[in-house]
Amino acid sequence: MEQIMKASAGKQGDKIRSDCFVEIELRASGGIELDLKSKVETMYGEAIRKLVLEMCGFFEIRNAHIFLEDSGALPFVIAARFELAVKRLFPASKKQFLLPMNKKNTYATTKDRLRRSRLYLPGNEPKFFPNAGLHEPDAIILDLEDSVAPSEKEAAQLLVRNALRAIDFYGAERMVRINQLPLGKKDLEFVVPQNVNLILIPKCESAEQVYDVENEVLRLKKEYNIGNEIYFMPIIESALGIMRAYEIASASENVCSLAIGLEDYTADLGTQRTDEGKESFFARSVIVNAAKASGIQAIDTVFSDVSDMEGLKKSVLEAKSLGFEGKGCIHPRQIKIINESFAPNEAEIEKAKKIVLAFEDAERKGIGVVSLGSKMIDAPVVKRARNTIELALLNKLIPEDWRSN
Repeated sequence: MEQIMKASAGKQGDKIRSDCFVEIELRASGGIELDLKSKVETMYGEAIRKLVLEMCGFFEIRNAHIFLEDSGALPFVIAARFELAVKRLFPASKKQFLLPMNKKNTYATTKDRLRRSRLYLPGNEPKFFPNAGLHEPDAIILDLEDSVAPSEKEAAQLLVRNALRAIDFYGAERMVRINQLPLGKKDLEFVVPQNVNLILIPKCESAEQVYDVENEVLRLKKEYNIGNEIYFMPIIESALGIMRAYEIASASENVCSLAIGLEDYTADLGTQRTDEGKESFFARSVIVNAAKASGIQAIDTVFSDVSDMEGLKKSVLEAKSLGFEGKGCIHPRQIKIINESFAPNEAEIEKAKKIVLAFEDAERKGIGVVSLGSKMIDAPVVKRARNTIELALLNKLIPEDWRSN
C-alpha cells in the first residue's frame, strides 16, 4: 500500500487576505500536480505556479499533489508558507529557500538615530507588512514574541525572515523583537543574516541576557560574513529588571536604547496600569536615569487605546518631560502624533539655534572654549542642540537654510 505523507501551513477562509494556505501530499510517483485556487489567478497565476515549481525543485520534491489556496499573498508569503509545510514533512532539513534581497533593504543604521516612533507588526500577519513604511515611523518592529501565538512561532520566523529580504520598509529602521530567552536565540538564526538593524530583547532582567544575545549575534555575523552593525534594545518588564536597569543598559556598546514594557511590569507588581501612571512613575524614572547614565536613549511603553488621540498626545508629552525620546506604536494612526509630540517647541528651537551657531562660529575662529552669555557650552550641550535642530527640520518647523534666517 502506498505510503502518503501530508503537511500543511498557512491560513484559509473567506476573511483571509494577503495570505495563503499550502498543503503538500507526497506520492510515490506521478510528478508534481498543483491545484491552485487563487483570487488573483488572472494576473499572477503563472507566476505563482512558477514559484511553487521552483521551490519543489529546490527542496527535491518530485512527486506530490500540492493544494494552494491563495488570498492575494505576495511571493514572500507563499514562499514562507510552502517552506514551513516542507519543514513539517522533513523536520531534519536545514535548507532555506531565500528570495532575492530587495536592493532597497541594504541600508544600515546608527546607534543614535531617532527612534521616536516604533510600529509593532505581528510576525505572523504578513498583510500588515507591505504598507507599514508608508506611514513614516522611525522604525518597524517585526514581532516574534507576545503578538504571536505559540502555535504560530515557526511560521512567524519564516515570514519575518522573508519580509526582511523582500519588503520595502521605506527607510524605517528594521527591528525584530525576538522571543524571551532562551527561545529567542533560535530566532536570531532567521533574522541576523537578513540585514536586520536592531534586536529587541524582551523581558530582560540581567546583563547576562544581553551577553547571550550579543555572543550569538557575533557568531552568526562571523558565519555569514556580515559586516553591518546590529544594535540592541533591551525591554525591561519586571521589578527585577528595573532594579538591574543600569547594568543592562551598560552591558554592551551595541545597546543603543532601553525600553520599558508596562503591561508586564504592572502585572509583576500585582497592580493595575492606570492613566495617571502613579504605579509606574518610579520604574519609568529608573529607566530614564539608567539610559542617560549609559549614554543611550530611553524609550517609553506603548499607549494601548488606539482611538484616544488626545490621551496619546498627553502620554507622549509626559514621557518627553520625564526624559524619554521615543514610544512604541500599535497602530499606524499613532505615528504622526508621536513624532510631532516629540518635536521641540519654539523656545527649545531658538535656544538650540543659538548654541549651534555659537559653536560653529568658535570652530571657525579656532577658539577652544565656547560660551553663550554667561554659560559655557560643552560637547553634550552642542549634541543636544543639534538633535533639537534635526527634530525641528524633520517636523518642518524650520527651513533647511535656517542659519541664514
